[in-house]
Amino acid sequence: MEFCTDAGRGDELSRRLARMDLSAKDIGKTERPQTAPSIITGPGSDASNHKNLSTLMMAMRKLREGIVASDRVDDFSIQAYIFCIRLSILLKHVESYHPAILHLLRRMHSVQPLTSTELQEFVGYLVLDLACRQNDLTQAYSIRSSYGLHDPKVDATLRALAHDNYFLFWRVARSVDGHKAKLMEFAEHGVKSETLKCLGRSYMSIDLPSLENYTNSPWNVLTKNHGVGWLLEGGKVIIRKPKER
Repeated sequence: MEFCTDAGRGDELSRRLARMDLSAKDIGKTERPQTAPSIITGPGSDASNHKNLSTLMMAMRKLREGIVASDRVDDFSIQAYIFCIRLSILLKHVESYHPAILHLLRRMHSVQPLTSTELQEFVGYLVLDLACRQNDLTQAYSIRSSYGLHDPKVDATLRALAHDNYFLFWRVARSVDGHKAKLMEFAEHGVKSETLKCLGRSYMSIDLPSLENYTNSPWNVLTKNHGVGWLLEGGKVIIRKPKER
């Protein structure tokens, strides 16, 4: 509560969270860690916030352990899980949010049903995790159907991934809320790679602004992280040159 209150406003809290990440190697995949996770941060970060966040993640982990051990399902335990999941998604900490979503939907919801809004939200997160991080579209569609999920942006994301539609993927990614955007980030590398393959097969050359728009990445990122070896001449990218006769 101190960490969240100190941020003052929702946008400031999101900004602070966006500057932080958790080192996955410092947190075991079990629900019983012995030490608090370390924080990986960028320059200019507030050390006290990092310490608070580390303490917060550890406290939430212990809280979930207690809830599971006591088999408690009530308003408090559900809201505790909801808070934990949302925060862990913003930090992209899979070991925290994934098992928590499964417990919330499979155990808690069966005893004390979530509201329709809450159910749609967390089923949507699970579907996006399956599609974007686990690359399991079959299971994503199955979960979507079994829970009766009706979320146009989740549906559009599934269509984009199923049909390698990078136009649609980036349009959705720019329009979703912060939690969905974080989950969609898991698929970005694959989408960019498929986009580059598609462009490489289809074009001899392309203007740089179009390439950066289609891949949602600047030229230096494409060359550094995706091994693009195309030739840049002014504002034009030469993908391949015509064969000499």
